[in-house]
Amino acid sequence: MSKAPTREQRSLFGEILDWMLVPLLLLWPMSAALTWLVAQNIAARPYDRDLAQLTRMIARQMATPEAGNSHQGRLRLPEPAAALLRSDDVDRVYFQVRGEQGELLAGDAELPVPDADPATQGLDGEVQFRDETILNETVRVASLRLQPGEADAPRVVLVQVAETMEKRSRLTTEIIKGVLLPQYVILPVAVLLVWFALARGIAPLNQLQQRIQRRESQDLSPIDEHDVPEEVAPLVRAINEVLSRLDESLSSQKHFLADAAHQLKTPLAGLRTQAELAQREIDAGGDPHSVKRSLQQIARSSQRAAHMVNQLLAMARAEDKEQARRPQEFNLVRLATDTVQDFVPRALDKHIDLGYEGPENRDTVARLHGQPLLVREMIRNLVDNALQYTPEGGTVTVRVTPDPFGQVLVLQVEDNGPGIPEAERELVFQPFYRALGTNVDGSGLGLAIVKEVVDQHGAEITVDAARKTTGGSSSDRPGTVFTVRFLVAQVQAAS
Repeated sequence: MSKAPTREQRSLFGEILDWMLVPLLLLWPMSAALTWLVAQNIAARPYDRDLAQLTRMIARQMATPEAGNSHQGRLRLPEPAAALLRSDDVDRVYFQVRGEQGELLAGDAELPVPDADPATQGLDGEVQFRDETILNETVRVASLRLQPGEADAPRVVLVQVAETMEKRSRLTTEIIKGVLLPQYVILPVAVLLVWFALARGIAPLNQLQQRIQRRESQDLSPIDEHDVPEEVAPLVRAINEVLSRLDESLSSQKHFLADAAHQLKTPLAGLRTQAELAQREIDAGGDPHSVKRSLQQIARSSQRAAHMVNQLLAMARAEDKEQARRPQEFNLVRLATDTVQDFVPRALDKHIDLGYEGPENRDTVARLHGQPLLVREMIRNLVDNALQYTPEGGTVTVRVTPDPFGQVLVLQVEDNGPGIPEAERELVFQPFYRALGTNVDGSGLGLAIVKEVVDQHGAEITVDAARKTTGGSSSDRPGTVFTVRFLVAQVQAAS
């Protein structure tokens, strides 16, 4: 049989730390990318503004064409302005002026011509920007289309100024350094702060653990909820509920053991007394009949002790929750008829009419799921209890009544004994309880076992008088009927 793989124990501290730091570490590269885009935009704005001003300055230098030449424009660019275009020691500046037909009027011929679509190019003073490549170098181009007022001048003139992007790149890098470098310092500090805050946050859990560990094994008192955080309070309340149930269970067990010891003490004391008496009779050469009576008392006392031990073992089996998790299929009719047959000799000895009423065909009744040994023990205790309290000449009847719709199976054990007062019908299921006014020999555990088995199988049990009494006659006894209702669907679902 292969061993089931053990599940690795998870750390609450580690899981919370992961859920806090992993998103932080994932957001950092996104922040870096966003910072890069924002830095590029910020760095481009002043240089684009200067480039646009330079383009408009060159456009203002346009003059009318010379006389007799309507296809040629002339650029009046002062020497200081031309020197300004070449004065930048970091970036290279290009300019270009073209006529309506695309002819080069002035400037650098290698500067590419933009899209001539008027829908994508501004007119009358609107500067457009684009990126181009000149001599394997990326440049920023500002273009302006204008329309001189003279009739004989070219109707549309294109003015372009381009600049390499070295200064822009440097400014972008400086901005990114100024923003991201502090993050390299802040991020480890943030991780340490998260670690420290999380450690401080779960410190109450460690304190709670230490408080529980310092407790004595017998200390089942509730844990103070006011010394723990609000989020931990439900856990503490759940622990307190478990401690309360455990305390009740231990108290019940102690009480049960005390009662069991007391009940066993009586037959054992009788055994000892009768054994000593028989020993004295034998030593004194006494009457053999006295010795025989002593031996009979010893036999009865040992039988009582054995019965008590068997009942205690049955009670332990009925309270075994692990066994209840392994249900089996069984037939209630078969268990009832077999139990009746087992008690027939005892019923004949007491001159009691023990009978069975119900389906004879055991296969016609719906089958239940549960613990057949416990159900058999339940039926045995019900029949044994009925035989104990039914006088000679009485009747005991075991019935199994199936529901015509197949939802319920009813088991009844009826006798014509003295009955149980209505006020005591709930008390008889307590361990070692004896009904008032009875001197019947017994362990006091039979009905407690019955109740435990009924609860484990999700059934219901009721105690009623078998018949109404009119009073006056000694034979007019109310009797008792125990009714157990098994819910077929519930019992099967429990499996």
